Amino acid sequence: MHFQRFRFGRWTIVAALALPAFALTAGCQSAATGEPAADYASDASVTARVKAALLADPGLKSLAVSVATYRGVVQLSGNVNSEEQIQKAVAVTRSVSGVQSISNDLHIKPQ
Repeated sequence: MHFQRFRFGRWTIVAALALPAFALTAGCQSAATGEPAADYASDASVTARVKAALLADPGLKSLAVSVATYRGVVQLSGNVNSEEQIQKAVAVTRSVSGVQSISNDLHIKPQ
């Protein structure tokens, strides 16, 4: 009888510790917004292609432009030397496959 109480108590403790672990693991399996992992991979791919395209352009490769993508919307941010560079960066970004739209947060450096 004493052995059965010990066994029951032990399993109760194991179950009590395992339940929160299962709940946390199940919550981590999908994104909080319900987005599939493919969306993240696609956005990362678009970001990489945009960065490569900007670096390939001789007039833009030396600029510190940040690129971030969320659901196909590419955000460009940073400082450039001229309005022409802003327009060129937007045009190069627009030409990359997978870009749905552009959020332009590029600014001209103060002289």
